[in-house]
Amino acid sequence: MALLDQIVARLGAEKAAYLLEHQSSTFPKSAIHAPRPNFIDEVWSQSNRNIQTLRSLGALHNHGRLGGTGYLSILPVDQGIEHTAGASFAPNPIYFDPENIIKLALEAQCSAVATTYGVLGAVARKYAHKIPLVVKINHNELMTYPNKYDQIQFGSIKNAWDMGAVAVGATIYFGSENSNRQLIEIAEAFEYAHELGMATILWCYTRNSAFKKDKDYHLAADLTGQANHLGVTIQADIIKQKLPENNGGFTAVGFGKTHPKMYTDLATEHPIDLCRYQVANCYMGRVGLLNSGGASGGNDLQDAVETAVINKRAGGLGLILGRKAFQKPMNEGVDIISAVQDVYACQDIDLA
Repeated sequence: MALLDQIVARLGAEKAAYLLEHQSSTFPKSAIHAPRPNFIDEVWSQSNRNIQTLRSLGALHNHGRLGGTGYLSILPVDQGIEHTAGASFAPNPIYFDPENIIKLALEAQCSAVATTYGVLGAVARKYAHKIPLVVKINHNELMTYPNKYDQIQFGSIKNAWDMGAVAVGATIYFGSENSNRQLIEIAEAFEYAHELGMATILWCYTRNSAFKKDKDYHLAADLTGQANHLGVTIQADIIKQKLPENNGGFTAVGFGKTHPKMYTDLATEHPIDLCRYQVANCYMGRVGLLNSGGASGGNDLQDAVETAVINKRAGGLGLILGRKAFQKPMNEGVDIISAVQDVYACQDIDLA
């Protein structure tokens, strides 16, 4: 069966038609700096990133099944801190052992594995030369009660460099009362990471209880798009963002600056157009957009493939998918990651 036919079968005929036949009328696809094999040469070579950082970006882009395509498939596992180890690993306890996290990324032919200082520090000597390592430098530890929207730095950039990491990742909770401090901390951390020659990935999440009104606007295209724009401003090389589910967060909450065309000319309700608004806020794709795979549910393979199609057709860089994979037996997790990679490997799926 041809690759496109497999993807259609996984989506179902109706969903496949909705996503694969859509043609965007918002930002023209000709304006998007879409991922491609020579992206570093054509886009990043114009930037201020030093030679070592370009080499680190090249390490990410040239590893695994998607190596050389311009797209990335990253396994992220920081839920042991963010969501408690028990809740995260109870569905598959083998992942209490950090080596199995790396083994999953290798078996699935991922571009890289992104996880905590502790996980990578435990196995870095064995695996740093076998797969690109991304150290997640801060976390919401969720042991403070009551919980609060904050990110605490767990280690140093120098430590990440010493263990052989090619990149560091961090989260900023834009909209939270601690976001100013987080922004300053991570801007400084990313500057040092670039000095050492590492790439930088920023989780641009929105967090504020006021963002919940008639619906949850934490996933609104306008709010997440602006978070992305702040992220690229502090020179993140890659933005990680949740897939948008709605729009009009600024207007619903009643703050910020807006323009009517944000909700008419520059976006529609179609998920590809909402995601393209996120891509546009990443300097029209000059900084790649990774969308998250989301929580594990009842139909993870179909959901993951759907997210991948939306991201790719919007102009995104790939998926950073964790819980849908590691909360299952390893062979099933590999199958889901492979199905996502099929979308980016399929040349019949292009920009909308």
